[in-house]
Amino acid sequence: MNDDRPTILIVEDDRTTRSYLADNLSADGYEPLSVESVDEALASFEQRYPDLVLLDLGLPGRDGLELVQEIRASDGLVSRVDPTLPLLVLSGRATELHRVRAIDRGADDVLVKPFSYPELRARIGALLRRSEHRTRHGRMRVGPLEIDPAARTVRLNGRPLSLSQKEFALLRTLALDPTRVHSKDELLRNIWGYRQLGSTRTLDSHACRLRQKLSRDGERFVVNVWGIGYRLCDGPVGRG
Repeated sequence: MNDDRPTILIVEDDRTTRSYLADNLSADGYEPLSVESVDEALASFEQRYPDLVLLDLGLPGRDGLELVQEIRASDGLVSRVDPTLPLLVLSGRATELHRVRAIDRGADDVLVKPFSYPELRARIGALLRRSEHRTRHGRMRVGPLEIDPAARTVRLNGRPLSLSQKEFALLRTLALDPTRVHSKDELLRNIWGYRQLGSTRTLDSHACRLRQKLSRDGERFVVNVWGIGYRLCDGPVGRG
């Protein structure tokens, strides 16, 4: 596998169409992944991070529009799904109403079946060009710390760091504005979804573990501002 090849997730229950798309996309320099249902697509996000999704609507079990909604509703923090992921719907439902409904739910483009592969390839290229800005500028650097939200990876002094989902979500939130103090109430609402904030040590426990992992080379990250909340670091920082 060539990591430089854009990864395209094909969500299509028809085996012939799925194979046709995978073969042609592979020949055109993409890395295709194929699944047959919405649930399989969501499960695939646990292992891979596609650059674009090709999505049929008439799928077994759950309609493709449900996947569009779930992706767009993702918080992009705890979830492994990027809410800005480009979505191209391949639909056998040819009416204007169906096309408009797909776009209203969050699809970036709709191509009606049967489709021309050269046209599909051109639309894929256009969506990927538009998404390059999102992917490139989604990465953050805070001193020696590098965070890639799309790939859900963290590097400290160039070496990978293993974090849990909640630890990653906490780190990414703090890194968005690393010298600002983020209140405990704010972090518990945005990361854990707490609506009523009672007495809990959840945030403090995760912050402590995250601080320990980030201090392996002697750096000081995750500063506890007593009685208020947390910030990532004290001094001025730069982002890459």
